[in-house]
Amino acid sequence: MNLNVVYALSAAALFGASTPLAKVLGLDLSPILLAGLLYLGSGLGLTLVRLIRDRGWQPSGLKASEWPWLIGAIVFGGVLGPVALMFGLTLTSGATASLMLNLEAVLTAVLAWVVFKENADRRIVAGMLAIVAGGLLLAWPHDSAQPQGWIGPLAVALACACWAIDNNLTRKVSASDAVFIAGIKGLAAGLVNCSLALLLGAKLPHITVIGPTLIVGFLGYGISLVLFVLALRGLGTARTGAYFSTAPFLGAAIALLLFGETVSLTFWIASLLMGLGVWIHLREHHAHEHQHVALTHGHRHVHDEHHQHEHSFEWDGTEPHSHEHQHTPIRHSHPHFPDIHHRHKH
Repeated sequence: MNLNVVYALSAAALFGASTPLAKVLGLDLSPILLAGLLYLGSGLGLTLVRLIRDRGWQPSGLKASEWPWLIGAIVFGGVLGPVALMFGLTLTSGATASLMLNLEAVLTAVLAWVVFKENADRRIVAGMLAIVAGGLLLAWPHDSAQPQGWIGPLAVALACACWAIDNNLTRKVSASDAVFIAGIKGLAAGLVNCSLALLLGAKLPHITVIGPTLIVGFLGYGISLVLFVLALRGLGTARTGAYFSTAPFLGAAIALLLFGETVSLTFWIASLLMGLGVWIHLREHHAHEHQHVALTHGHRHVHDEHHQHEHSFEWDGTEPHSHEHQHTPIRHSHPHFPDIHHRHKH
């Protein structure tokens, strides 16, 4: 299995596990405050990781041309998305909102394919449809609750559109430090959601509750987002989004193991659909002759056929390593994904 697929599925598993973990820890908080603390745990935890890793505060290494993409991702994913979702949740049922949230994977893929011209063949589209169908089935309301108007679902759909834009913009900077990208996004979303919650009258819980919440956020939102960025780097946006949309199923499966709850036939049908979609994606084989243009960027790499360059510093031969390097134009053929080195036209 491609390592980047493991990153994407691991990101989904960690994110999906955050809900049952919050239940186990008894984190009975308002949804907005809980989301804020989880995001804040992500941002603070990853900032600490970066300080330890770099032995102090170091520049992000992001190029001036990359900052607009990251700022756009933070605005859409860390500010507008959470605000739209919280507004939508006040005007719609939880079941309807869960159903609508499946739009994120669809809109992410559509934007990637239509706007950012990411490659997609019939197999990838079929796998995407199977995964989304499983998610819809898993979230489908089983009661007779009546709709509460169209404004609430529209706001949830707007949140999904914001996160879809966020995913595609984040792909633009995915070659950069994943810990920095995930950390700053977590801090932004955490501050926005916590501020909203406090403005709406929420009270901060005791430190014995805040502590576990921040830890769950660090794992389920922080480490998860780092893995998501790494998957974006290696798989592209649409494929990463498809794998990540298995998070509700993985969360339900983890809850099943933790609580020993029984599940309905619907759960198993949804599981089969999602499993089928993942299997279809894993069977992808995309190879053709393609042209690499001149490119300069920095990321962790080994000296494979795409990384044949000289070093401007004394290199001890250690691989993989990370530094800014230049790719010279090359034309060749091999199996590939729409990763950071294969964003060519077809």
